[in-house]
Parts: sequence; structure tokens; C-alpha cells
Amino acid sequence: MIVSCAPFRVSFVGGGSDISAFYRRQRGAVLSCTIAKYSFAIVHQFFNERKYHLKYARSELTDTLDEVQHPLLREALRMQKIEPGIEVTSVADIPSGTGLGSSSSFAVALLNALYAHRSIFASKEQLAREACALEIEYLKEPIGKQDQYAAAYGGLNFIEFHPNESVTVQPLVLPPGVMSELESRLMLFYTGDQRDARTLLSKQVSSMQSDVDKFATMQRMVDLAYEMRDVLAAEDLDGFGELLHRGWEMKRSLGGISYARIDDCYERARAAGAAGGKLAGAGGGGFLVIYCEPDRQAAVCDALSELKQVDFQFDRAGARVAFAE
Repeated sequence: MIVSCAPFRVSFVGGGSDISAFYRRQRGAVLSCTIAKYSFAIVHQFFNERKYHLKYARSELTDTLDEVQHPLLREALRMQKIEPGIEVTSVADIPSGTGLGSSSSFAVALLNALYAHRSIFASKEQLAREACALEIEYLKEPIGKQDQYAAAYGGLNFIEFHPNESVTVQPLVLPPGVMSELESRLMLFYTGDQRDARTLLSKQVSSMQSDVDKFATMQRMVDLAYEMRDVLAAEDLDGFGELLHRGWEMKRSLGGISYARIDDCYERARAAGAAGGKLAGAGGGGFLVIYCEPDRQAAVCDALSELKQVDFQFDRAGARVAFAE
């Protein structure tokens, strides 16, 4: 039995510049971290050597890959030429459609588990690159590359996306005390709203291709990602909070990202003492990320009492095989 896991990510700024409609015209960049909430892929030899047994929100028992209904499972098994006689189970700490890159986390965890099942070591770069190919090329998903690289590498990273399709991952190595302080100032609230990221991202791709002003806004968000990287490298956490707020104002101006209820929650958090924040992922719901000094967090929790707060710690290891027997 193989148990593989990959962390979920929280993107701070630059999301959207990892989509080919942007980075093929101008280099994209995001700053993100991974958290100790995971997607798990469990792979086990199935007693029936002529069947694929797949368990996620539903269960499938099929003779051939063509019969598999779950697109990501089907194409991952096809990519690695996995024969019948295998059982694959999907488990996650947080539901999908909440803006934390769950689909890509599962893609990375699944590929790693399948490689381990075949007794093959796969590097983090290979896992990220192949997860991108699986989702973007094989499944034609209108998504970017940041989630796969974040899930594979783990930690706090500045990630650049180049016109030639290459990706550069630059870990931000901060003193342990600064990392702990940053971790203590970040809060995560579940809005209760799940959304279809594909629809949102398809609209964002279309707008970047046709709307000069929105493309220019994305360029400014990329510039802000570089600025935020430098602010963190200088250990200026207050500056980080201010830039997080500025980045959200830019992101929200693209349209279709936020809505009245989220804007109200965000403004209440700011009034209670939060310096900045944003919706995680493509927007439209999911998790609200808030940056706030610890002595003001109780007031923020009171202001957002109708939302579910999720405690978390940073993940620093990225994708890994947690158990093998």
C-alpha cells in the first residue's frame, strides 16, 4: 500500500499570471505558501487483477480505462500505463472548489503514489511538470501552473512562469522566528461558498486576451509580486500586510472575483483590525485569507463570527510518500 500526500496552497499575489494567455506574452510571477492541509492518494494492489477499483466521492469498478468516469484518475492511470488490478482512493482535509488548489494537489499526490507503486522515484520538478501536463494538456482545463508547483515543492515560494513554458521556483528562506510570526498573523475563514473554478478562469483567460486594461492590471499584480517578495526578504511583515490589501484591490478590479457578501466580510475584518487579505484562488467563494496582528485577531473572529475559521500551520515539505508497505 502506498499513501501519498500533497499540500494545499494559499496564493498571496500574482494569481492569474500563471495562465498561458498571460505568461506567453509577459513573464508571470506569484508568491504563495503551502499549508498543512493535504490531498491524499492511496494506491493498493486490488485482489481482482482484471479491474480498476477507484474510490472518491463515489466508487467505480471498471474493466478498462475508457470506462473510468473520473477524468483526472483516468488520464493519470493512462499516462503511467497502469494495468488493471489496482485500487485508488482519494481523501482530502478540505473539500474541492474552495480556492486552495485541491485538484492540482490531488494530481501531484496521485502521480507520486503511482510512481511509488511502480518503485520509481519522481522529483518535485517532475511531479509538478507532469501534473501540469495532466491537467492542462490532457484534460484541457483552463487553469494555470502555480498550484501544481506549489503542491509539489511545498513551503513559501516565489514562482515565475516564462514565455518558453519553463517555471522557476525560488524558495523564500526566512529566519524561523520571522516564519513563525508570519504564520501567526495569517487567518483562514471558510465562506461556505464553493465555486466552479473552470468557469471563472475561462472568463479571466478571455478577458486577458481581449481587454487591454485588465491585462495591464495583471502586469501590475506581477510587479506587486516582486515587491512583496522583496518586502518579505527584508522581514517587513507590516509591509507584507499592506501589499496583500493592495493586491486584493487590484484583483477585485478585474471583475467576477468578489461579490457583495465577501466585500462586506472583508471590510468588517479590516474595521476590526486586519491589515489586508484576499479570497484564495480564482475568487467567487471558498476561503478568505486575512492578515492580522495577533492581538487583534479575537476582534476579527467576532466580526466574522458567521464564518468557519480553519486553524493551520505552514507545510514545508511539499509532496511526499507518507507510508509505503
